[in-house]
Amino acid sequence: MCTAITYKTKDHYFGRNLDLEYSCKETVTITPRNYPFKFRNGKEIKEHYAIIGMAYVDSDYPLYYDAINEKGLGMAGLNFPQNAFYHDLDNSKDNVAPFEFIPWILTQCASIEEVKKLLSNLNLANINFSEQLPASPLHWIIADQEKSLTVESVKDGLKIYDNPVGVLTNNPPFDMQMFNLNNYMSLSIEPPVNNFSKDLTFDTYSRGMGALGLPGDLSSASRFVKATFTKMNSLSGVSEEESISQFFHILTSVEQQRGCVHMGEDKYEITIYSSCANMDKGIYYYRTYENSQITAVNMHKENLDGNSLVSYNLIEECKIFNQN
Repeated sequence: MCTAITYKTKDHYFGRNLDLEYSCKETVTITPRNYPFKFRNGKEIKEHYAIIGMAYVDSDYPLYYDAINEKGLGMAGLNFPQNAFYHDLDNSKDNVAPFEFIPWILTQCASIEEVKKLLSNLNLANINFSEQLPASPLHWIIADQEKSLTVESVKDGLKIYDNPVGVLTNNPPFDMQMFNLNNYMSLSIEPPVNNFSKDLTFDTYSRGMGALGLPGDLSSASRFVKATFTKMNSLSGVSEEESISQFFHILTSVEQQRGCVHMGEDKYEITIYSSCANMDKGIYYYRTYENSQITAVNMHKENLDGNSLVSYNLIEECKIFNQN
């Protein structure tokens, strides 16, 4: 399962936790402006916005998990089992396979307003990448520097939601996740006030008691509440270092530790990686489960007018600074 968030200080940031029981040897991959994207609907885009993000590259094709483009638009796909539904081909619409949805948007759009226009004729079609890689059940968060959307393809059709909190996890559907926040409106960063009874006296015996009731389990519904509360109340300095540090602290509040979510046999879900992309500068930061050191890849240090993918293997081994 996964959690994605947006964040704003002086600059704008977009990223996620990828929570799985296995790794596909993902790489930080840059798609330059002249890499030819050939879509299953027959359209080919030879010139487009450059993209940087986390991807599994198969047959020289970047299967992006999350990414931003050079204009500052970000997008991530998160697991959405039992609810995601991909439809038959519809010749009256733009038929796009789920695995190519991120490049379909990021190659062509620079803002949420442009995304909405492109989504107006979209059909997420039931098309697999290959026999070995069937379509994953996903929903998506899309964000520019100011606004966010959630996109879900379900049996009733394509659902597009404004996302005022800039957070996405997994099930249930987004509208239910937002409604569930009503149950937590009494939470506060301030010490609690006695509304229980005027005839009783209570002791505020610990800091943080204003947030009693904030979920701490690892379910997607609880992570949505926890990430939203943490993000909406988060304070950070405006420097790049302070901003990305705070961003990763927000994601850490909902990360998965090995041993806590058993997937059968000897498999356990963990946070494979956490990412934070500076949407304004085109810098992609990441950490992995074993390596807490933040690593950066700057798309603008590559030739963005090229036509070949540029990929960086993740630095996964634990890095320890010996101070003495």
